[in-house]
Amino acid sequence: MVVGMFGGGVVGGGVVEILQRECAKLKHRGIDITVKKICVRDASKKRDYELPSGCTYVTNYDDILEDPEIDTVLELMGGTTGAKDVVFKAIEKGKNVITANKALIAAFMTELIDLLAKNPSVKFLYEAAVGGGIPIINTLQSTFPPDSVTRMCGIMNGTTNFMLSKMALEGADYGEVLKEAQDLGFAEADPTADVEGLDVQAKIAILVKLAFGTQMDPAKIPTKGISKLTSDDFAYAKTSLQSTIKLLGVAMINADGTLSVFVSPMVVPLNHVIGGVNGATNIVTITSDNLVESSLVGQGAGRFPTANSVCQDLYLLAKDRCPAPFPDAPPGPALVVSSDFASRFYVRMHIKDGMGIIKTVGELCEQNGVSIHAILQTDITDVNDVKFVVCTEQCKESAVAGMCDAFAKMPYCLSPPLYMPMLS
Repeated sequence: MVVGMFGGGVVGGGVVEILQRECAKLKHRGIDITVKKICVRDASKKRDYELPSGCTYVTNYDDILEDPEIDTVLELMGGTTGAKDVVFKAIEKGKNVITANKALIAAFMTELIDLLAKNPSVKFLYEAAVGGGIPIINTLQSTFPPDSVTRMCGIMNGTTNFMLSKMALEGADYGEVLKEAQDLGFAEADPTADVEGLDVQAKIAILVKLAFGTQMDPAKIPTKGISKLTSDDFAYAKTSLQSTIKLLGVAMINADGTLSVFVSPMVVPLNHVIGGVNGATNIVTITSDNLVESSLVGQGAGRFPTANSVCQDLYLLAKDRCPAPFPDAPPGPALVVSSDFASRFYVRMHIKDGMGIIKTVGELCEQNGVSIHAILQTDITDVNDVKFVVCTEQCKESAVAGMCDAFAKMPYCLSPPLYMPMLS
């Protein structure tokens, strides 16, 4: 295999180092991979890895795309502009493509599927696009076709899990942990993609295609981030509910047979396998008819975990073991996607204390078809700044949203209620 790589940063450097370090082992297994060219913005920039023998830096896309000797393209540059040009042109040129670009795949899946159908000899692999070093893509492509997935949920963003773990374990507030995450390099200067759930949105869209055969526009997936969570939420979750809070991507078959997909903070029991996953670690848990419940857990980002997934794809390509990149929808009627799912919900109210508030909560719940499981309240230290929590029985998300909208209009309500599903 002769490889041309786009992007010589953290992950690209990791790929180069792994291939050089494991060269003898790979050759023993009949695999000979040569990295011929690496396309970068600045060829003179000093990097923290040694170029393989005979490899050169280039700055023009066509130096790789028009090279007839290069049969495989690694796209590790990110983004959806230049990266799209690279990936699509490589496929049109008959070159195999390995990418770590979840945003590109999620946003242009339809076009990718069509283009690959027109170029059937091209192999397209993307293990590193979701979950860093967790082999979730290949698992869904290879292990679950005989099975029927009913629910898939997980922590798919290391930055937010690092932040939420700090909030849970140290009682810190959102602003404090965001600054720490930025200082440590976990979060970008503009953290929107991570903290508002957009990164997970793209990843769950890809996994939905693999698990359910359903193609989704990521922009239409209901998505809530973590920026409105406070230390109060973690205190209530821990002391009253023996739980913690995680940002999860979820896809599940509802009781009526529809499919719901969403990204949201969720209250997760501490004794659930997801509840114990802290730091920058990721986990995806799959519920299915045959295997019942399976979990894949590991490093969700970082140089070598992500680079290892790229090298895993190179190995599969070299051994001609590449699965179909995007499975067809299962036979029968297409799944109907519904944004209105059922769950128990945690609802945090922020009020100025007064008479009859709990009565009003009960009336609004009744009017919107919400049954109350419990009302939680810690000691009041300031009557002008009171937070209490309503936990509901199983109900529709739309019903909780309606109740919260109505409560937000009450004169004693200081800020709109925050609500999130509870994982069971």
